[in-house]
Amino acid sequence: MPSQPPLRRISTGRPLPLVLALLGVTALHAPTRARADAGDAAEPPPTVSASPGSGLLVRSADGRHSLNIKTRMQVRDTVTVDRDARETTNEALLKTLRLYFQGNVLDADIKYTIQLALGAKDFESGNASPIFDAWVEFTHLRDARLRVGQYFVPFDRARTTREFALQFVDRQLPVRELTLDRDLGVMVYSQDLFGLDGALAYNVFVGGGEGRNHAVAEASGPMIVARLSYRPFGAFDDDQEADLERRPSPRLAVGAGFAYNPQSSRAQSTFGATFRRARFNYAQAAADVVFKYAGLSLLAEAVVRSADRDFAEFVDTDGTTVREWSREAWGYFAQLGYMFTRHTEVVGRWEQLRTFGAATDPTLESLIASTGDQAGGGLNVYLNGHAFKFQTDYFYAFGESGRGRHTARIQLDATF
Repeated sequence: MPSQPPLRRISTGRPLPLVLALLGVTALHAPTRARADAGDAAEPPPTVSASPGSGLLVRSADGRHSLNIKTRMQVRDTVTVDRDARETTNEALLKTLRLYFQGNVLDADIKYTIQLALGAKDFESGNASPIFDAWVEFTHLRDARLRVGQYFVPFDRARTTREFALQFVDRQLPVRELTLDRDLGVMVYSQDLFGLDGALAYNVFVGGGEGRNHAVAEASGPMIVARLSYRPFGAFDDDQEADLERRPSPRLAVGAGFAYNPQSSRAQSTFGATFRRARFNYAQAAADVVFKYAGLSLLAEAVVRSADRDFAEFVDTDGTTVREWSREAWGYFAQLGYMFTRHTEVVGRWEQLRTFGAATDPTLESLIASTGDQAGGGLNVYLNGHAFKFQTDYFYAFGESGRGRHTARIQLDATF
């Protein structure tokens, strides 16, 4: 039999697929057309950038998609001298480690944030989930932006101040006790209501009322939160402490918030210990002020939490009567800072936490009796603003029942 002819080859020297050879198809011009079509369909490549404190940013050429990845850590050492216990302790730890994913998807006005917390002090007792923030928001409407997911409840200014932007190593005692922390819900808000250069801002939040990563068989809520802010000189960075810009013009923000959380199953409304049986209706209110001028900064706040009853009782399986307490209290603080240079700041703070005088949770009464009054000061060195700073502070905490407690801390807070 005659030998089969070899496969035809195009001028580039590459063999055609067998099926094309059998059909006798010649495609001498196909590569040229394919390259042309590919050139017409090709999109510009995304841009990739990185900068200190801002992490890695990948953005599509049309701006419809982006992803920003960054990390933050706190390395802290704390020395405490407790005169009542007659002991001195030292604690060195990686206080927090955070991983952020932020950006937009499909549209520049559809934004998202995911924050994972991995540090030793980031986890609640009995809750191993690392999720702190997970939300999507739609910012198409200036006066009615929409956010869905888990995030800080928009109640008081001091707790919603950005976590990396604090003047002291830790937040204020009244805020740690009486705030609302994070919750899962829906929020409608505006930072520039009616387009008045940021003079008016509002938040309305409806959430589950159980806090972050928390669920119970009999859910509470829905929790309702409303907040209003007035900034007579226009918008500024009132969600960050310290006047790093040292602008020679006054900036002022006055705000108030209210929250109602019915049938809460947690001691501090959205966080703290979970009750076995008790449910309380918690009402909370806050008022705050932020002022900045030429390196001087003032932050002051008053906050209160009340419940519909002092305690609830039930009979346990062994026949004993169990009492579970609500936590009712009020408190306030004022802190002042001054930037001596572009990188150096001194700060001072006074704070108090009090009960209403009626019976409330004995652990809260003990806390207030021993450390309900606190005074302190600190020194901050900003190497890259709040994104890279060294902080040190000292506090004296005291109350009616004790001789006081001295605490000194030093911390590196860095965002990469």
